[in-house]
Amino acid sequence: MKITSVETIELRHPLTVPAGPAAVLNESRGCLLVAIHTDDGTTGWGEAVPFAGVRELILEAFAPRLIGRNPVEIQRTWRNPWMVPYQSALAVSAVDVALHDLWGKAIGVPVHQLYGGAFRHLVPAYASAGLYLKDKDPAEHWLEEARGLVDRGFAAIKIRIGRYDPDYELPLLRQLRAGIPADIRLMVDAWGAYTLPTALRVGRELSELGYYWFEEPLSQNGYAAYEILADQLDIAIAGGENVQSRAAAKELCDRRAVDILQPDVSICGGISDFLFMADLASLYGIRCIPHSWNSAITAAASAHVASLLADPTMMPGVDVPMMEYDTTENLLLTELLTQPLTFRDGGIVVPEGPGLGVDIDMAFVKKYRVDR
Repeated sequence: MKITSVETIELRHPLTVPAGPAAVLNESRGCLLVAIHTDDGTTGWGEAVPFAGVRELILEAFAPRLIGRNPVEIQRTWRNPWMVPYQSALAVSAVDVALHDLWGKAIGVPVHQLYGGAFRHLVPAYASAGLYLKDKDPAEHWLEEARGLVDRGFAAIKIRIGRYDPDYELPLLRQLRAGIPADIRLMVDAWGAYTLPTALRVGRELSELGYYWFEEPLSQNGYAAYEILADQLDIAIAGGENVQSRAAAKELCDRRAVDILQPDVSICGGISDFLFMADLASLYGIRCIPHSWNSAITAAASAHVASLLADPTMMPGVDVPMMEYDTTENLLLTELLTQPLTFRDGGIVVPEGPGLGVDIDMAFVKKYRVDR
């Protein structure tokens, strides 16, 4: 098997209602798919955020180094380590995931089998929900949405906070906690909305209310002062979705800036780098839970890597590794595959087909493709 070409495909679909986290309302969802084709007709799929320059780096810098080579033999050799400071981790991630997909397909095993096999074949999934909606007060939908997710079988739910003053949102969060069964974990993601004093105040109240984690309340640019939050708050501090190198992950661990590290396989450097970061975090006693907020490609890759994470303690069933699952409007997750990922018994069934174990619906790709 030899690689013959590398293709990038940007997809975008409009949202019925503009929605987003604390600081933005998005009118659409989009992603950049990467397809690596081989001479026997096999294709490996990866994904990146469609930021400026990512496509160009993949096609102009990486593709020439991939074409003509056997994907099974280049997993750890196609990247030049001396170039790491000068390249986009987003582009690297997309290619790395696509190469893993090809690698698994070439030898006929799922991605998790490439690393010795899964610890679990049903990965607990938390519902990533509670976005702000245009012209709609969160008081109108947070509780209703959360109850619907409980009815669907989710045992953990994350909502976004930070758009409004804490004096307004904290009573809503109290009502939400009281309105959801006590055995359902609730988490919040502030998406960099707060200053340090406000984050400390909100974190203390969230801890009293019994919320499970407090995600990225301060700026994600360098994650400054996160170690203060982790030290002074009882609630777990989660962060790291924007980590783009092994060195950056190590820095967060060295500083003990987070209690839960959240690398994203489409941002951090791909599957191999995610697994390195997870092993690194475990040496510090820091849990690792994959961030996943793009298409079904990232969700499938996240299921595989989460299946490879060992339980954090010797007690069975205690803080079992889980993954993020987007439950908001996202056709790139729900419609991109010919057979969507299966949610069952509170978790995602890990695909068992070769590679990522998923097939792309090319009719969907054709419909939502953004040509440049």
